[in-house]
Amino acid sequence: MKKIAILAMGMVLSGTAFAQEEIETAISGDVVSSYIWRGQDLGSVSLQPTLGVGYKGLSLTAWGSCGLTDPADTKEFDLTLGYTIGGLNIGVTDYWFNAGLDPDGRYFKYDAHGTNHLFEANIGYDFGFASLQWFTNFAGNDGINKDGKRAYSSYVEVVVPFKLSAIEWTATAGAVPFATDFYGTTGFAVTNLSLRATKDIKVTDSFSIPIFGQVVGNPCSQKAYLVLGFTLQP
Repeated sequence: MKKIAILAMGMVLSGTAFAQEEIETAISGDVVSSYIWRGQDLGSVSLQPTLGVGYKGLSLTAWGSCGLTDPADTKEFDLTLGYTIGGLNIGVTDYWFNAGLDPDGRYFKYDAHGTNHLFEANIGYDFGFASLQWFTNFAGNDGINKDGKRAYSSYVEVVVPFKLSAIEWTATAGAVPFATDFYGTTGFAVTNLSLRATKDIKVTDSFSIPIFGQVVGNPCSQKAYLVLGFTLQP
């Protein structure tokens, strides 16, 4: 699942946005003290690389996560195709995990009742002062609702960026609107309240490393997390 921060601009992966007039590529890697996604704990210390290409609002991004300290942490590989025009963005993500319905963890197995893939669609709008994003699982290894049927698990969040004391901040509020065991909810529930701060640490005149800290609370599960990480990029 992704990701510590989700931006409703261009691609919704690792804060990479593409809206340029010529082909551009992006490569980066995050190292995080724990992998927290939409208020859920998905692993311990992790390496999370990103590779993307974009052209005139259309983008294709690959993102992954691999645990560095706990061999039991799930390995993840996601592909997202997105399009941005003005403040509007839409996208489709194929999530894959080495653990799931297929005990052998085969990537190229897409059987409806035995795949480790999950497919999610998103739509959002960036208002400048805030962004709103909606996500819905539509195929693959989704959760079930209270009736034992496919939940079409959904998640909606509001992200507000601001600057304070020369530090970039992001406040996020996210909720699950319907019952699903995918997010561990029995109905509407607030699952993600987070505040993240990012500051560039200058190493040389031409190279700096963004360091970020994040406090995350999940009122639904009654859990809270503190995350520290840094980003490496050319």
